[in-house]
Amino acid sequence: MARLLGIDVGTSGCKAVLIDEFGVVLKQALAEYPFMTPQPGWTEQDPQEWVGGVKKVIEAIGELKPDAIGLTGQMHGSVFLGRDNEVIRPALLWNDQRTAKECQEINERVGSDEVKKITGNPPLTGFQAPKILWLRNHEPHHFEKLKKVLLPKDYVRFVLSGEFATEVSDASGVGLLDLSKRNWSQSMLDELKLPNQFFPTVSESYAVTSYTKGGFAGLVDGIPIVGGGGDQAAGAIGSGIIKAGPVSMSLGTSGVVFTALNSPAYDDEGRVHTFCHANGGWHAMGVMLSCGGAVEWLKKSLFSHITYKEFDGLAESVPAGSRGVLFQPYLAGERSPIIDPYARGSWLGLSLGSDQGVLIRSVIEGVCFGLKGSYDVLASLGARAEQIRVTGGGSKSNLWLQILADVFEVPVARLETSEGPSYGAALLAGVGAKVFDSVEAAAAGVKETEVIHPSGLDYRLPLQIFKETPYFRDYSRPKG
Repeated sequence: MARLLGIDVGTSGCKAVLIDEFGVVLKQALAEYPFMTPQPGWTEQDPQEWVGGVKKVIEAIGELKPDAIGLTGQMHGSVFLGRDNEVIRPALLWNDQRTAKECQEINERVGSDEVKKITGNPPLTGFQAPKILWLRNHEPHHFEKLKKVLLPKDYVRFVLSGEFATEVSDASGVGLLDLSKRNWSQSMLDELKLPNQFFPTVSESYAVTSYTKGGFAGLVDGIPIVGGGGDQAAGAIGSGIIKAGPVSMSLGTSGVVFTALNSPAYDDEGRVHTFCHANGGWHAMGVMLSCGGAVEWLKKSLFSHITYKEFDGLAESVPAGSRGVLFQPYLAGERSPIIDPYARGSWLGLSLGSDQGVLIRSVIEGVCFGLKGSYDVLASLGARAEQIRVTGGGSKSNLWLQILADVFEVPVARLETSEGPSYGAALLAGVGAKVFDSVEAAAAGVKETEVIHPSGLDYRLPLQIFKETPYFRDYSRPKG
């Protein structure tokens, strides 16, 4: 019986799942690690933390000769390697906001319309391309040593195999990929004066890119390593979102609303992102930078003394709309549908009657309102949410899913496995190893375990107020 290993190199930890040819999860493992915030708006991580996490989950799974390995992980991060393939400095992460001026530089050098035409997106602070320019502009002593730039999961691929490779879904988030050609844009590289050799070869997400070599964590040599996907594309495969129309939602540190596309259509205003999908097509997604991160911030800051069950219980006693209190969840800037790295979070409408339950419910509602804003843009590109399939840590909360169902006015489904990215990576590994005939066949076994239906609560007024209320901006930061 086939054994397929999916590894997810996340922001706060590494997850792995082992599945069989029927998609049944045999084992799971998790290893947590920290990240750094050296300045406000900056986030960095030591790539060796990922390596250590991957080693731990492989050892915990205990399968040292799987039929194939699929990789996924946090998107957009930049691993800078020097001439001897050593890590030059800590990686800049997806939610790092230091590169506003570099985004402007890309638009000026290439042309803003041309950038969107080629890549399907405006240059955003989270993307990898402006991080490379930032290194050149601010740390030239490091840039002079630069040999390769890798995405987080692709650095793990290098550690496992010694090969430099990536795949189309994660490469789309670099900001230099030609979406229609599904390869690096030579014209953009030339305009930005970035050498081709900085970047790994690009394959489809289900293709074999390399083979294990060197016995990392006890793995035998010669195991096929499949392209895999960025965490959202892989998560969508793990949620069965492979055709245009249906919607998946990831409730992790960031929040993502996702739909597959038949062609590389994009929003003219850049409010959502269009990338290559892991099924050989394309997808669009809206990305909130503080989703589960906002809830976790509240829990750690004010409610660390209670359990999550008690936390949800306090909010359940509060009516829809949180008694007029509105939370804007822009704790780390925002990407969708607002594009502003200097957007900041706030509570509005607080009164002497705003108790603990109001604070909790308003944060969850604010996150759901932000996700609805992204969905409204996706709907203009063809998304049709007759049902939302949810993954990520937030999917464990009954309260959160009920609020989602009521705000979106559609059923919300939990899946048999909530770890969508690692599960999707394992399915893609099965396609590469010929265990499955196609991505569609691999995802056919994705199963729902519970469907939460709208309760009839009316969120139209608070949602409208959320959309129309100006948000706070950090005006001490430069515009960009």
